[in-house]
Amino acid sequence: MAFAKRRTPRSQRNEARLDSPKGLRTGFGMFESRDRMGRYSEAFARGMGTPWFLVGLSAFVGVWLIYNTSAPFDAQFDPRATNFTLLTLILSLQASYAAPMILLAQNRQDDRDRVQIEQDRQRAERNLNDTEYLAREVVALRLAMTDLASKDFIRSELRSLLEELEKDDETKDAEKRER
Repeated sequence: MAFAKRRTPRSQRNEARLDSPKGLRTGFGMFESRDRMGRYSEAFARGMGTPWFLVGLSAFVGVWLIYNTSAPFDAQFDPRATNFTLLTLILSLQASYAAPMILLAQNRQDDRDRVQIEQDRQRAERNLNDTEYLAREVVALRLAMTDLASKDFIRSELRSLLEELEKDDETKDAEKRER
């Protein structure tokens, strides 16, 4: 019990924090976190973009129209005579909520794309720097290789040294003979 996590009371959590911009300090319980609202709007937009949603909405509208057209007049709750006013209202309300939710989801995706583009740019810059470094190293190695002695050069140097040693030996032998 001594290690139980202490929870901050809700009244203190809603106080203005210095690390968040003034416009983001909301008092709504459900939408307290922008991220939570963003995730909700993305899920909503993702659900509305599925074929099952379109099939379900079409089936709902079809059943609505068939029932309110073919049912007895007293049983109809949205009669054809009033041009399906309630259905129009429901679909308008659904559209008025769907558009902002889709825009919120699109804004979140734009933010993620912006971050991804910045990360890609940084990665490309690092790759370019690494490539330039490796190119400089390869050039340095090539220059060092041109300064290295070739086999033929080493052989000719060894032959000339051997000839000098043989001459020195001959001169030493000649000096020994003279004594």
